[in-house]
Amino acid sequence: MKGLHLVGDLTGCQCAPDSLRGGAEFEVKCTEMVHAAGLHVLGTRFHQFDAGGFTGVLLLTESHVAVHTWPDQAGVTLDVYVADAVPGNVARAERLFEALAAHFAPQETARCALERGEHLLMESLNESTGFYIRAQRQLGEWQTQQQRVAVYDTTAYGKVFRVGGSNTISEREEFVYHENLAHPTLTAHNAPRNALIIGGGDGGAAEEVLKHPSVERLTLVESDDAVLRVAKDHFESVHRGVFEHPKLEVVVRDGLAFVRETKDKYDFIALDLYGDDASSPAQALFDAEALQRMRQMLAPGGALVLHLGPPTAQPARVGDLAQRLNGVFRIVRPYTVFAPLYGAQWAMAVCSDKLDPKAYTADEIDRRIEQRRLQDLRFYNGETHEGVFALPNFLRDLVAPPRVKLSTRGRRLDVVRSAAK
Repeated sequence: MKGLHLVGDLTGCQCAPDSLRGGAEFEVKCTEMVHAAGLHVLGTRFHQFDAGGFTGVLLLTESHVAVHTWPDQAGVTLDVYVADAVPGNVARAERLFEALAAHFAPQETARCALERGEHLLMESLNESTGFYIRAQRQLGEWQTQQQRVAVYDTTAYGKVFRVGGSNTISEREEFVYHENLAHPTLTAHNAPRNALIIGGGDGGAAEEVLKHPSVERLTLVESDDAVLRVAKDHFESVHRGVFEHPKLEVVVRDGLAFVRETKDKYDFIALDLYGDDASSPAQALFDAEALQRMRQMLAPGGALVLHLGPPTAQPARVGDLAQRLNGVFRIVRPYTVFAPLYGAQWAMAVCSDKLDPKAYTADEIDRRIEQRRLQDLRFYNGETHEGVFALPNFLRDLVAPPRVKLSTRGRRLDVVRSAAK
């Protein structure tokens, strides 16, 4: 049922002290304010506490009003909800909330308005910031053995795939993420033949990798087969039928177990997942031990590409992971792109002992794109290749490998951070 839910925390209330203690008096006053706003009271229930405050609820034809007071803290909480079954109810709820708040004369009101009946897809960047998308409807939700997955229909992004409570991919902007995950590394490689994706169950990264004609084999390791099923059913516009491609082998298995046991060598490895935190089942893939193992899995000239995260929202995470990579690989090239679905500048990194994608000019990249006849590139070209590796100074400092500063006699003085190469 669509409607408006208003909640507020009133602090520093400057009303008369009795206004915060007189539940019976406020019950009468609140009923008058409800009627004045054009809403209808069905019943009331108020309770007076010995400590002086009160709590009360008014049942409305349209839904409810709730109020709680804390005289010792000069605080009040309000809760007003109306269903939008009758035209004008939303405006009436707004008027009522403003009248209730004015009665207590707060110095500050923390107010939150929630439009009920629509899905608000929240993407948290850290404890205090995030991003949201309003969805018109949920197309399906499934609880797997590992996590909850869901698909929503949105005006801005088309279908959105959420895994574990986070936005994973969407129909309309997936090319921004998938092209930048795959092509800066693959295009810089002279002839990638054997490729591996860990994660990436939506198939979008696989579709981009297989645009490179030299790729003879691509292995996609996805731990949750439900992700694969949902992607096949709902995101054909993302994977474009790649799951039927003869060069693709899909392995349903834990990614870390695969990394530990495979004997193959790869020209390209992508971690198409985001999990360098204690709560993620993928966390172990970002440990130094697993990264060292993936380094050993690379063929000569091969490279690993992975997420670092949002550098402005999670600088510590990005910096720590960059330093972990610097301790494993000889060449670590961070790069950034604005990811619309994540609502932030997003950092990734190419890691290798030989391949340096930043060494290639825009003209050389465009030449390779033409030679390989790479089709349907909506983002990637020679100029964007150079552009994503152009780091702002704060990010250079964040990801720069430490270097040892020596005295003129060769003795170690201290460790300082050098600018990114």
